[in-house]
Amino acid sequence: MSGFNSGRRQALKQGFAVTAACAASGLMPCMSARAAGQIYNYKLGIALDATHPTTVNLTAAAAEIARASNGRLNIRVFPSSQLGNDTDMISQVRAGAIDFVSTAGLIWGTLVPAASISGIGFAFPGYDQVWSAMDGDLGAHIRSEFAKVNLMPMPKIWDHGFRQVTSSSRQISAPQDLYGFKIRVPLSPALTTMFKAFGAAPAGINMAETYMALQTKVVDGQENPLTILQTQKLYEVQKYCSLTSHVWDGFWLVANLRTWNALPEDLRQLAAATFDAYAVKQRQAVEALNTRLRDELKGRGMAFNQPDIKAFRKHLSEVGFYTGWQKKFPATSWALLEKYAGRLA
Repeated sequence: MSGFNSGRRQALKQGFAVTAACAASGLMPCMSARAAGQIYNYKLGIALDATHPTTVNLTAAAAEIARASNGRLNIRVFPSSQLGNDTDMISQVRAGAIDFVSTAGLIWGTLVPAASISGIGFAFPGYDQVWSAMDGDLGAHIRSEFAKVNLMPMPKIWDHGFRQVTSSSRQISAPQDLYGFKIRVPLSPALTTMFKAFGAAPAGINMAETYMALQTKVVDGQENPLTILQTQKLYEVQKYCSLTSHVWDGFWLVANLRTWNALPEDLRQLAAATFDAYAVKQRQAVEALNTRLRDELKGRGMAFNQPDIKAFRKHLSEVGFYTGWQKKFPATSWALLEKYAGRLA
């Protein structure tokens, strides 16, 4: 049974008990006391490992919410795809089988197209532009699109970092180095079409299956932030890391709308504020981690190189990548992207 149904059944039982007590004492109605007695037990799924900064801070936020609510709202975090892969969990949260899911905007983009717009290749040169956009008008626009499919995103997006290309056989120094390159990508049209524009051969593979796909040479390489190379131990099956920073992506924490609306207003405010506070802590943790990960991964045998990023963006422009994607988004969405990223198409 889902956390929603379990929480609702407990709440109803407690509600009936409080109602009876109020009636016996002559204190009807007693709505505030009944609401205060309800207990909500929810599930939160994420594909990332328990040691990843996102999972660590989600777990800490959930503990803080339970403490601050005196046990009225209990959110259990299930890491490492325990509740299914990303696409499975998205289906489950829509159906109400689980209550919260945290996954990348690029993956949410299959359901909420606007969520993938921040992952347009080589759009953001750095974090200054990213946070201005995602904490500003572009982020607000994306959140409004989730509501159309009965989902409720928390206000702040969590940092998943700039994505880098890794390989077991070669360094990527120029756009032509990607030609014919078999690379694992998440199930994301934005990343798939970007690598196809370079002449690569992208394969959509869920995170849980990525290590095996690299180990068995189903693909030659993959692309992910440095944190994923560490927590998923991809350095064991990849030799080269090219610091392409080709896409920035973040994790939206999203609730089933019915689950969310079942909470009293004070618990909704507590949950949103706490998750947002820990999202900021997570951003800081990822920044600190990235500053030391390059040296750690070098120590594990990885070789790094820094490609000329401008050459990659120039290639995408010349082959019509940006013009093509501009046509796939509403004019409002694209205008908001270019407000922060600069002119692309």
